[in-house]
Amino acid sequence: MTQIRILLVDDHPLLRQGIRKVLEFEPEMKVVGEAGTGEEALKLARNLQPLIIIMDINLPDISGIETTRLIKTELPDTKVLALTIHDNDEYVVQMVRAGATGYILKDVDPGGLVKAVRAAAAGESYLSPSIAGKVFDALNRLARQGESRPRERLLTNREQEVLELIVQGCSNAKIAELLVISEKTVKNHVTSVLRKLDVKDRTQAAVYALKNKLVHF
Repeated sequence: MTQIRILLVDDHPLLRQGIRKVLEFEPEMKVVGEAGTGEEALKLARNLQPLIIIMDINLPDISGIETTRLIKTELPDTKVLALTIHDNDEYVVQMVRAGATGYILKDVDPGGLVKAVRAAAAGESYLSPSIAGKVFDALNRLARQGESRPRERLLTNREQEVLELIVQGCSNAKIAELLVISEKTVKNHVTSVLRKLDVKDRTQAAVYALKNKLVHF
């Protein structure tokens, strides 16, 4: 029997422990690693090559959405299942765009969790029944609107802080010092800001931010 290798990503150890117990009760499933941050998830995904990653959206460094995007860029065959308390359709759509295979809520029962993992392992998409309707409504609405939402609204609060410091001319090292995060995390945030604003470098990001009044002095 080929085992389904799973990586758990959540900043709550007790929750990870509970999920591990549920999954390892199934003979074909094996939890090969656990991570509490986006950076740890990226490192373990590269080293362990899991088939499935169960990903929380709210991580203390890089968001689960951005972590998913980075993992799928490097490991396109890895399946990501979002596991979160959020049933907001915007979060769901962003996770799907980032490459997530499925989206399940943290109040899911053990049977539902196992079903979602098996579906992902089989190459199928899975959405919690309670949010499936919201997702289709959101996707239809975006299609009708032609995705006209301003790019800057996609920035997280942390990315907005990084953008403001970029405009002030701060280096990655200085941003890391001011925000009390690692330079690697800063680099990931900068990459995400450039991608979301659809600009090529920090200078263009600063010009865009000033032109569109995204920052204030």
